[in-house]
Amino acid sequence: MTAADSRRPRVFAPGDPGLVIDQPEPATQSGNGSPGLDGSAVPETRSLAEGARHGIRWGAMLLSAMVGLTALAAGLAWTRFVSDALLRHDWVGWTALGLAGVAALAGGVLILREVIGLFRLARLGRLRKSIDAALAEGDVKRERGAVLSLKALYAGRHDMRWGLQRLSEHERDLRDPGELLRLADRELVAPLDIEARRLVLKSAKRVSVVTAMSPMAWVAMVYVVIENLRMIRALAGLYGGRPGLAGSVRLARLVIAHILATGGVAMTDDLIGQFLGQDVLRRLSRRLGEGAFNGALTARLGTAAIEVTRPMPFLDAEPVRVRNLLPELFKKQARA
Repeated sequence: MTAADSRRPRVFAPGDPGLVIDQPEPATQSGNGSPGLDGSAVPETRSLAEGARHGIRWGAMLLSAMVGLTALAAGLAWTRFVSDALLRHDWVGWTALGLAGVAALAGGVLILREVIGLFRLARLGRLRKSIDAALAEGDVKRERGAVLSLKALYAGRHDMRWGLQRLSEHERDLRDPGELLRLADRELVAPLDIEARRLVLKSAKRVSVVTAMSPMAWVAMVYVVIENLRMIRALAGLYGGRPGLAGSVRLARLVIAHILATGGVAMTDDLIGQFLGQDVLRRLSRRLGEGAFNGALTARLGTAAIEVTRPMPFLDAEPVRVRNLLPELFKKQARA
């Protein structure tokens, strides 16, 4: 049978035992290609791209070397200048020696302040854990120990004299578990919450005004970061922490983690509810709307900072919530 006859249409039964189905031979992948859809080898197209992607990045290496040389040159120039100035025995050398002493003293004081600030933050954290454990266990003895630590924290502050006096007058009359901590919450920490609310609202207003009036977005972004760090540091100092720069950055990380863990959905719901309820988006311009939104985010960050830096949970005191701050903030924005 010729090749033409074998390709003519034919009728056959599926169960015919004489039916033979030719199986294509599997294509083997060679070093230059890979099997295609029809079994044939196709050229390997990834090798060139992978070689370019995994090769030596000479541009990045050049930039890194230039930056390193520039930093090394600046350091050597500064070291040579200081060494030459200190070796002189005239007024230039004595001036350089005095300035070096002042710089060393200032650097030592700053380092000491940072260390003390970290210890104060750790003290607040231990006090909060002790109060939480006393409330969970209902241990009156442990509760009195936590209140003594709280009184020691605020003992040297003039603005806490009235609250400390009232706490000392009534603490002996309480016997039930949790009542002493509730009294401390009302007399000591609740007045601080009022000041904390004022600090958060002022920071949110400043952020909203600067964002609305700033001609460049990066200027507003830098100011928002600085203002939020300043607000968190002020709140920590209000409750007894008083951290430095490193402590403020660490505290900001804790605040952001707290928002992501417990308050992210609540923040979104509060903001959307306030925007839709007061119809701010239609009454404000685009810039003022951005300012109001950034101010609302600052208020949310401030309320989370209060929950993190507060030495005890809210018991009898009214919690500071972002939904209570936003109406006043948006009211000011609408008037502006």
